[in-house]
Amino acid sequence: MTPASSLFEPGWIGTLELPNRIFRAGTSETMAGPRGEVTDELVSLYEELASNGVGLIVTGHMFCDARGRYGARQPGICSDDLVPGLARLADAVHRHGGRIFAQVSHAGSQCLDPSVDPLAPSPVSNAMTRRAVGEASAAEIEAALAAFAGGARRAVEAGFDGVHIMGNAGYLISEFGSPIANRRRDRWGGSAENRDRFALEVVRRVREVLPTATPLMMKLGFADLVAGGLTLEESLRRAARLVEAGVDGLDVGANLIGGYAESIRPYAALSGRRALEDLLLHRVFRRPAPEAYFRPWAEALRDRVDTTILMSGGFRRTETMEAVLRDGTVDFVGLARPFIREPDLVRQIEAGRSGLVDCTSCNLCLQHDGHHALRCWRTPRRRLVEHAVYRARGGFRAGSGVAPVEGTGDL
Repeated sequence: MTPASSLFEPGWIGTLELPNRIFRAGTSETMAGPRGEVTDELVSLYEELASNGVGLIVTGHMFCDARGRYGARQPGICSDDLVPGLARLADAVHRHGGRIFAQVSHAGSQCLDPSVDPLAPSPVSNAMTRRAVGEASAAEIEAALAAFAGGARRAVEAGFDGVHIMGNAGYLISEFGSPIANRRRDRWGGSAENRDRFALEVVRRVREVLPTATPLMMKLGFADLVAGGLTLEESLRRAARLVEAGVDGLDVGANLIGGYAESIRPYAALSGRRALEDLLLHRVFRRPAPEAYFRPWAEALRDRVDTTILMSGGFRRTETMEAVLRDGTVDFVGLARPFIREPDLVRQIEAGRSGLVDCTSCNLCLQHDGHHALRCWRTPRRRLVEHAVYRARGGFRAGSGVAPVEGTGDL
């Protein structure tokens, strides 16, 4: 038995069989056109992943409504005229025998586009952006639900193999599920059961427009990373209800976040030697950050809910990936940042590579979200210089992108 054998067993999500247990977790690309149109650059990104054997590709977040846009150059799935471009993307993956799910999202109050009037369940400043918002009306809630269903319909029309609903990381579904962001006293809030309602209704509306055999996943936030917020126990009950409503698999993530470095943690498994090799001098004498940091939530989910479980978040050793599959904690292992640096990583593991991947989880790629197209900024080395110059000139203060992520080093 090879060290990576479990990674290359076939697996199922609903009725869809996948050739291996490695999926590309949703990763923001900053490669779309100004209206969210698919570009040649975006197609090339996904075609390269598919040609290199990724078992399942989950796209980056696609906004299903104009008010749900997160930031600049984000792909959209909010309008029928975008479907031909989305079909190009799905076709490019299928040419190489790949499978791809559309990640349908609504940023809610976590919108960074200053031209957008963000939507939120209650007039509570966003935990990450601190952006002030009003309370969504009944009509606005209905419009958001219809937008999720519309996005799912377009995904099917474009030929995607499944739909992945983004219900984590501080986006709209997360906000309705959190007692911090949702202070309503109507049918959409006020109790744990009512806080379930928006996510459940999204699933029901989406299921209505999907063919019976089309798989539906949700990335669910299992706990707020903000004091006094959503607890794991409440989320486990919610997860069971979502599965009953028609979700074929749950992807484990965080709910409300105060900053992306809390849920996309830096320096997983980074040894002193690797830090030195990649010029992360401030990490040379520090202990590596832990891998698979959402594992306790996945284990709790496995104990309580009968469903397919997917998890990303800090997998940096093939041994760790193998372990969570062998012990049954998860059914699929997700990678996001490692594929930015090594899009052929699956082929390498299949050929016998073991141990650490090259990604150091430095999060420079995340800092440039909304500013530059997705890339690794550590290789080639000249990109480190380009990053430093861009930061020194104040580039991160312009446009709709986030400021440099806390907890990471410049170089």
